[in-house]
Amino acid sequence: MSRPLQLPPEQLHAVALAYGHETAYTVVGGSSLTFEQWDTDATRLARGLIDAGVGPGDRVAIHLEPVHALQWVTSYSAIHRAGAVAVPFNPQLAAPEVERMLAHSGAAAAITEVALLPRYEGRRPAVLVAVPEGVEGPLPEGASDLGAVAWSDILSTDTGYLQVPREPGDLADILYTSGTTGDPKAVAIRHDNYSLMPFTEPNWSGGAWMHASPPYTFAGIAFVYTPMKLGLRALFMPKFDAGTWLDTVEAERPGSVFLVPAMANLLLEHPRFDEADLTSVQLCSVGSAPLAPFVLERLQDRMPTALVSNNYGMTEAGSVYCLMPPGEAVKRPGSVGKPVPPAEILCVDDDGVPMPSGEVGNVRMRIPGRPREYYGDPDASSRTWVDGWLITGDLGRVDDDGYLYIVGRTKDVIIRGGNNIFPTDVEHVIELHPAVREVAVVGIPHAVLGEDLLAVVALRPDHKASADELSEHTAERLARYKVPRRWEFVDALPRNATGKVVKERLRQQFADSSEEAAASGGTPR
Repeated sequence: MSRPLQLPPEQLHAVALAYGHETAYTVVGGSSLTFEQWDTDATRLARGLIDAGVGPGDRVAIHLEPVHALQWVTSYSAIHRAGAVAVPFNPQLAAPEVERMLAHSGAAAAITEVALLPRYEGRRPAVLVAVPEGVEGPLPEGASDLGAVAWSDILSTDTGYLQVPREPGDLADILYTSGTTGDPKAVAIRHDNYSLMPFTEPNWSGGAWMHASPPYTFAGIAFVYTPMKLGLRALFMPKFDAGTWLDTVEAERPGSVFLVPAMANLLLEHPRFDEADLTSVQLCSVGSAPLAPFVLERLQDRMPTALVSNNYGMTEAGSVYCLMPPGEAVKRPGSVGKPVPPAEILCVDDDGVPMPSGEVGNVRMRIPGRPREYYGDPDASSRTWVDGWLITGDLGRVDDDGYLYIVGRTKDVIIRGGNNIFPTDVEHVIELHPAVREVAVVGIPHAVLGEDLLAVVALRPDHKASADELSEHTAERLARYKVPRRWEFVDALPRNATGKVVKERLRQQFADSSEEAAASGGTPR
């Protein structure tokens, strides 16, 4: 029989006892929360949820806009203290998607905001908490028709710390990875594989770590407690803006920052990027998607004393990730680093046989003793986790020194006339053109070749480039069969909440003209 999870006290409460008056969490352009306030409000909300009928193991959705990040992190802590399971929802979900995910998770309660209440008209959990625009005060007229209770009314007056006992194998979170369309897909996270960073003794430095990923994402949810465990205060941007980011770095002097590639590109374009004081930054981590080597080099130029790296990880892997040792990122363009022990990464062929060093294969990863699975979907779990290894769906190679390079997704590989083409290789070359801000390369049908290459390009402001010019630029650096023959220009590429380009949306957007080209054997320009 597994032993009870010992949390007397857990991390937040321990830090609150030692450094209660220190600022724990700040929403850039908004309010702040001290550790004492966070701890007290989490206890009051946990007791309020229990009084309302939420029991151990019940699922509780957190469905709040990023601007309400202080209520988000308070809810997250309170749900765990009540012995319940946190289920983050993307606030962009439409009403049918909310209904579908409530049913899939079996949520007994939801913490949302007044503006999102209409999305619960089709199905509502037993307990529905609504956060008014100003947080405090009663709900506006009509908002109580669904039986919702105001945030301020659910908080208990009893501030005595509590932690409902849980077992190590009990659910802690259910994180949806791509459940906004079709059947929801969610990763079950248990208390014993929740985080690679264990409970640590409070060691407050007063430094700061700035982040802008929404808290309902894998990257964002890691930001709830990790700064605190490192003795840092959290700075959160609810909406990324390059100018505000530069201003905040200069004013708040964070030692660590986290970006996604789209944010990094916007920073490089900003007119103040070359003059801003970024000397406080000693760690610049870029995650969620591959980063063009030239972008990493520009970041490193502006932060010469910082560790700048493009890291690798995913929700299904949990704490399995790669990190780049200091000084190696610029020496190994395109690499996402080496796996952090005890994590293991392997590139294999279609039969599961390990690939020789330097050759592209299917990326598998694992961390012994910390498995994950899809919630309520054993068939999908058995396809994704095989013999302890996670089938990532990524393609990559490992060099002689153990550094991993991600070259694309398995489903994104383009087979043009029998030649395998990895879109990332082509994208990185196109992005070297000074007029290109970002690009996505996808496969489109072709009657003769099977597939052809479509490049969807967003140009930098006040820059121009033609399809012929970009074709010539690419042909100078890559074999001819890797050069796109169709080019489309857009204002911006479609991205999901984690900053990844949604290539399927591009395929759908340009599907009609691609089918015409396939039927005629031509390639429209």
